[in-house]
Amino acid sequence: MPDHERIIRLKTVLTRTGLSRSTLYRKIADGTFPRQVSISIHGAGWHESAVQRWIANPAAYRADEAGRVAHDRAPSS
Repeated sequence: MPDHERIIRLKTVLTRTGLSRSTLYRKIADGTFPRQVSISIHGAGWHESAVQRWIANPAAYRADEAGRVAHDRAPSS
């Protein structure tokens, strides 16, 4: 992760994506939107680059169990 990676808060994410709060959290639970990162005890945000990748191609975004983005992975046999 670059040193200059920005963390953006919920209001900014909702504005940029056009999603409602409930849809955003449903997509996070489904693994189709980047997970938030903790920035304090009661605060969280998103890596701006992860949100930008989702905006660029929301249909192709899929996160695996570790939270990494998985694109066009072949299914396991």
